[in-house]
Amino acid sequence: MPSLTKKVIRGKPYYYLRECQRVNGHPKIVSTIYLGPPQSILDRLMRPEPLRVAIYEFGASAAVWDMAQAIDLLATIDRHVSKRGSQGPSVGHYLLIAALNRCIAPCSKAQIADWYQKTALHRLLPLSSGQLTSQRFWDNMERVGEKQIAAIERDLSRAAVSRFGLDLHCLLFDATNFFTFLDSFNAGAKLPQRGHSKEGRDNLRILGLALLVTSDGEVPLFHHTYAGNQHDSVTFHSVAEELFERCRSLTHGAYDITLVFDKGNNSKENLEQVGDSPFHFVGSLVPTEHKDLLSISRKVMHRLDPTQLPAVCSYRTRKVVFGIERTILCTFNQELFDSQTQTLAREIAKRKRKLQKLRIRLANRRNDSRGKAPTVEGVQKKVKEILRGRHLADLFAVQVRKKRAGLPRLSFRFRDKAYQQLRSTLLGKTLLFTDRTDWSDEQIVLAYRAQHHIEADFRRLKDPHYLTFRPTFHWTDQKLRVHAFYCVLALLLLNLLRRKLAKAGIPLSVVKMMDTLTDIHEVTLLYPAGSGSKKPFVRTVLADMDPVQRKIVETLGLARYRSA
Repeated sequence: MPSLTKKVIRGKPYYYLRECQRVNGHPKIVSTIYLGPPQSILDRLMRPEPLRVAIYEFGASAAVWDMAQAIDLLATIDRHVSKRGSQGPSVGHYLLIAALNRCIAPCSKAQIADWYQKTALHRLLPLSSGQLTSQRFWDNMERVGEKQIAAIERDLSRAAVSRFGLDLHCLLFDATNFFTFLDSFNAGAKLPQRGHSKEGRDNLRILGLALLVTSDGEVPLFHHTYAGNQHDSVTFHSVAEELFERCRSLTHGAYDITLVFDKGNNSKENLEQVGDSPFHFVGSLVPTEHKDLLSISRKVMHRLDPTQLPAVCSYRTRKVVFGIERTILCTFNQELFDSQTQTLAREIAKRKRKLQKLRIRLANRRNDSRGKAPTVEGVQKKVKEILRGRHLADLFAVQVRKKRAGLPRLSFRFRDKAYQQLRSTLLGKTLLFTDRTDWSDEQIVLAYRAQHHIEADFRRLKDPHYLTFRPTFHWTDQKLRVHAFYCVLALLLLNLLRRKLAKAGIPLSVVKMMDTLTDIHEVTLLYPAGSGSKKPFVRTVLADMDPVQRKIVETLGLARYRSA
């Protein structure tokens, strides 16, 4: 039987654990374990060494899970899409996991199980790794059609508006596109098409995405995926009725809504549709199509409220556009003028250097020089490439002629008069039009400037760290629509979360918010089982947090999601 033995060495007590047994009829010490001084024994009893330590990402997982519960996301999806069987995760589980992954650490479906096991979601939304294979995701995504997506989004938008009191007086509509890596010979997918890529990837097939978002918190209320080669104005026309119906359903008959869209959505048919609806609009005009408005001198413009719009002037008039007389606002922004002037000056200097370099190379060319001799057509094509860009071709007078020896020569001059004309008429100006005759100039300009909210959403969807639309890893139109849907769901969750924190006095960008949340970790310590127990003792704590993290946890009430 073990016994505790005390030894005093140089005036200090030390303890040993000894076990004595009878051997051959005589007592004998068969085991001696050194325990150490009393303080060392106390430390080990009160603070035992854990057998294992596990660290999980907690902050972001708990925050977006909480927001998903606030709008009843899981139940809403399951209400519109039935399960494949009576057991196992529902379609809602898979779309929710996909959306949460896009919020926190976007990855392919094959990698989601590994990511999931490293987060607090493995406890908040318990699923096995076998249930999170890419094939399971694809099988469940297959069950979600366009009608279900529209119905789910409609209900979630209503829940977001009702739960968070979103202001719907100013709604923003715009479209963008995303490049994909679909094979050119994949004829089955009709949505990805070659067209003008807004990310400069014209060599790839692109997919279009249109959004309707609130100016209050940039919360998406409606989305539409379309073929990448479709013009924005055609897209607006195709979704206008559905867009208006969504607005009606969200406002319950209160129609004081102003839609804001940019000039890419302009067409006579689109403006007629908006005019036939009960909603108002603010849009912009293509400046070069209204030279009479550009000729308005800054001297006749009046200064707008400097507290709201510093360095902005405007001139208000009426003009028939797209067949109807509208209120027109010609604005001049000094900051925009300075920025555009600097950019144009840089591009002009760059083109001058390239043209001069080409001129010298042609002048030094001789008939007996090696290589293929340049031609007039080839040089003209090169000049056209150099002067590609807005306004640049109009600012240079270029002549390519053939000398007697048959070699082309280049001469050029900068058109300073055209440059001064550009500065006095176009740079710094924006042409706005609206049916809000009751609004002041400041209200019209501020409404149009709210367009930056939807542009910010598009930038977030192209951010490689959070919310990124890529990677897609889907090859059919149906899967691409579902992929776009849960990306928009992720955008909905994060913008609602950011808005909630801002109203609580914690204003953060989405990136800063997610960086802060993902750095909050949950630490699980596994200790040896106590006397008379086979079950090890488990203790879970949150890692040290900075003041901002503590305030976020307190504001969102995330402590309730800690493991007991």
